[in-house]
Amino acid sequence: MHPAATSSRADVSAPVARHAHLVAALQAPACFPHPVSRIEVIETHISTVLLTGEFAYKIKKPVDLGFLDFTTLERRRRCCEDEVRLNRRTAPGIYIDVVPIGGTLEHPVVGSGGPAIEYAVRMRQFAPDSTLDALLQRGTFSPAHVDDLASSVAAFHARIAVASPETRHGSPERVWAAVLDNFRQISAHEGDTAELARLQTWSEAEFAGLRGLLEERRRGGFVRECHGDLHLRNVALIDGRPVPFDCIEFSDALRWIDVISEVAFSVMDLLEHGARALAFRFLNGYLEASGDYAGVALLRFYLVYRALVRAKIAAIRAGQPDLQRQARMQARDELEQYVRLAGTLTERGGASLLITSGVSGSGKTSVARSLAESLGAIGLRSDVERKRLHGLAATARTGAGIGAGLYGPDASAATYGRLAELARALLPSRFPVIVDAAFLRRTERDALRKVAREAGAQFLIVACNAPPEVLRERVLVRERVGQDASEATVAVLERQIETREPLAPEELADAIACEASAAAGSAALLGKVRARLVPRTDSAPS
Repeated sequence: MHPAATSSRADVSAPVARHAHLVAALQAPACFPHPVSRIEVIETHISTVLLTGEFAYKIKKPVDLGFLDFTTLERRRRCCEDEVRLNRRTAPGIYIDVVPIGGTLEHPVVGSGGPAIEYAVRMRQFAPDSTLDALLQRGTFSPAHVDDLASSVAAFHARIAVASPETRHGSPERVWAAVLDNFRQISAHEGDTAELARLQTWSEAEFAGLRGLLEERRRGGFVRECHGDLHLRNVALIDGRPVPFDCIEFSDALRWIDVISEVAFSVMDLLEHGARALAFRFLNGYLEASGDYAGVALLRFYLVYRALVRAKIAAIRAGQPDLQRQARMQARDELEQYVRLAGTLTERGGASLLITSGVSGSGKTSVARSLAESLGAIGLRSDVERKRLHGLAATARTGAGIGAGLYGPDASAATYGRLAELARALLPSRFPVIVDAAFLRRTERDALRKVAREAGAQFLIVACNAPPEVLRERVLVRERVGQDASEATVAVLERQIETREPLAPEELADAIACEASAAAGSAALLGKVRARLVPRTDSAPS
């Protein structure tokens, strides 16, 4: 080994050993200014967290990993302050303040007024097993939790700072630098494999094709000061609500990113945990809330990038000298899993466009959502896009009469035109697209058929129906609750039944009937749809 390399390694190892010595000394309850009966230590590749019961103390490791540099006390103090400030955006009830650690390495004192030998972020402690990855393993992370997370992330993105076009935040050059850093760090720890070389070649080709869109979105305000690290282990269920914490404070480049890159992290991690239905429920919930369907063109690129981010972290962790053998083996297993997932995420299925058809209460939305989750599809809903066109929230009540206002002929034509426009833009992504709308007129259905034909996509109509008494009961219940985007009343339903245009004989060849008596997500319906969509549509991994 070159002498300079030996010297550099020694310089790095001394601060790390000092950190380990401090952490060991801090496991004495007398170090803390409050009662402590038990101390638990959690290690990551960049921090050590001490759980003391009421409070958790997070201490940054004195490491330089290229994408972060914690090698001086002043840098660690500044990053601690940034961590508290930034995480209060999503978790104000968790992040309290930054406390100095005084005394000596042998006898440290947390919160000491003397000269600081280290700093820690003080947080209110929550149960370590309340993070979403732990909930998934126990089977207690529900669809309602996913919906809550999707809407809260969309709301967070709507209110955070937007990067000025004059900055280079989120520029194509910075995006590509982050991509290359993944490959460099993984190769440095594990060696360059054939799969990594393939993934880098794929990433280079994708980036070349998307470079213009990356710049367009940067100038369009989609690069914002995001969380930056929104995987499942960084979201905790607190008081029944998913709360993102532990955002990236140490790198502007990794925090000021396109919002769809942030969304891709959560989607990727749900996929890695085998929760594909929840992954696409989250994605569609976010897209429905934000309206950012243009971001889907970047989604596959960012899904692969995010899988390799996790592979990089696992590689760094596996290479740390203070790691126990079992933890090192686990990190290497994670590295292999995420590289495999990245490879799977590069695969594209055949383009396909599905539309529903049916009157209000026939189960279209339930069917469309179930199919989107099962097939890994992007969903569009007419009731939501109709309101969005008029600057209204999805659940806003307009009080419009039958065939008037938002539901008049002109507004309806604009709504179906918007659905066709969105479907046309989404199909090149090669995720299946499902449009949830009544499509009671032949011209409306033919317009979407034309979109599919022009895109070289397969076309399928899912025709939903139910007995009249079932339709009326569903509409009445929905109207009473008043929390759905649909404003249909029984009077609207009766008008739809009178004026709808049944599928013509030539349309039936591309149609599958779905009766109300069948469960919305039934294996039978899904099986029929899969059988009709060849090649297969499940392009995202299970």
